[in-house]
Amino acid sequence: MHNELVALPATGPGEPLVIASGDDFYMSPEPSPDGKHLAWVSWNAPLMPWDGSRLWTADLQPDGTLANRRLVAGSEDESVCQPRWSPEGVLHFVSDRSGWWNLYAWHDDRLDSVITGEFEVAAAPWEFGYRTYEFQGGWVVAVVQEGPLHRLVMRNADGSMEPVALPYTSLKPYLAVAGEQVAFIGSSPTKLPTVALTDTAGVVRELATNDLGINESSLVIPEPFVFPTRDDGQAYGLYYSPPASSRTGDQPPPLLVRAHPGPTANWPMRLDLHTQFFVSRGFTVADIDYRGSTGYGRAYRLSLRHRWGAVDAADCADAALHLVSTGRVDPERMAIWGVSAGGYTVLRALAITDVFTAGIARSAVVDLTTWGEAAPKFQAHQMELLGGKDHTVADDLGAPTLLVHGEEDRITPLDQVQRLVYGLGPGSRLVVIPDAGHIFRRPSDTCHVLSLEIEHLTEPTRLADAKPNE
Repeated sequence: MHNELVALPATGPGEPLVIASGDDFYMSPEPSPDGKHLAWVSWNAPLMPWDGSRLWTADLQPDGTLANRRLVAGSEDESVCQPRWSPEGVLHFVSDRSGWWNLYAWHDDRLDSVITGEFEVAAAPWEFGYRTYEFQGGWVVAVVQEGPLHRLVMRNADGSMEPVALPYTSLKPYLAVAGEQVAFIGSSPTKLPTVALTDTAGVVRELATNDLGINESSLVIPEPFVFPTRDDGQAYGLYYSPPASSRTGDQPPPLLVRAHPGPTANWPMRLDLHTQFFVSRGFTVADIDYRGSTGYGRAYRLSLRHRWGAVDAADCADAALHLVSTGRVDPERMAIWGVSAGGYTVLRALAITDVFTAGIARSAVVDLTTWGEAAPKFQAHQMELLGGKDHTVADDLGAPTLLVHGEEDRITPLDQVQRLVYGLGPGSRLVVIPDAGHIFRRPSDTCHVLSLEIEHLTEPTRLADAKPNE
């Protein structure tokens, strides 16, 4: 199977017309407002679009073909994404040529900075259709990410930059213009995702949300923290301290470290019900943006290359050790949790470190080679850049491990984790969720898995003093 850029007739029957081919992947075809030009992005394996990609433009001919194709930006060492034409016909795009995903404009062979700084104006394009900037009147409005935090900024025609004050700390990469307002999806540590409108003054009108009847005063607000790594680097995380009412005894609380999926992703500053579930039951929770995570610039994002299963696992362990050194958690009661690629990080952390006393892996990647053979084409080659010399999961993980897997998982096939569990020691087990895929979407499955996880962590041989807060 190969990918091509094709044009389809707008009216009536007709065959697809191939207008660009030869590269492994294509995304974001964008015609100019006058219909005379087309911009698009392409890249080749083993790169992912956030590793290296290229932005092209060409003249659109009356018959639908392209002429005068030109490379605007990008290379194997530069990631470009989200080409957009302004209403005036100026091509804009996001590039990490500075070390950060910043916004640029290309006009008459000149490249101009639009919104630049040590922040990200893009999210790793795991899906098509991301829009982290929009044109609104004479302004350019953009979502800016700094670590776990997002904010909205507006750039005037004179180049001045103004923040838009919003009651949200996390913004999804789906901006849209609605008349004189900007539509977005925002959330915060006390608010679930909300569809809202705002104007340049920051006046917000919420259109759709669901608070689930949650009492905001009962929620724990995370604290960003930075910690040293064993190789003299640093990594980042969000720290959730359990309320006093949920703690038992005088000893420090148990710790649950969470490794995000992706692995090119991050933990945003927003309400996470899974985290709040464990915090309300006496656990400290630490969400770790291990090296390879997004939101911290290109160098940090690429620092997982050929070290997946090593540096991410070590960073999670080092985060736990850092919290022990500051007296905030009990060193004898520390567990690690993760989903999908985060599940692989869990298994590797248990295999190569002796920090954790228990582990939980949902829908885990188990073997990178066989996973690459089963994964969708978009990411099947990702392990060629991420996987190191040692990327296996040992039979003896060193701590009791709960593996939860969907029976119909097509991303991380069940047979991989079934083979692993046969060799695990006492206290470890696999629970298969019938008729479930890679993500557990049914409320009944979610509740069942939560009960399994809390039971696993409160077994007498693990985090015994962490009792459910009824």
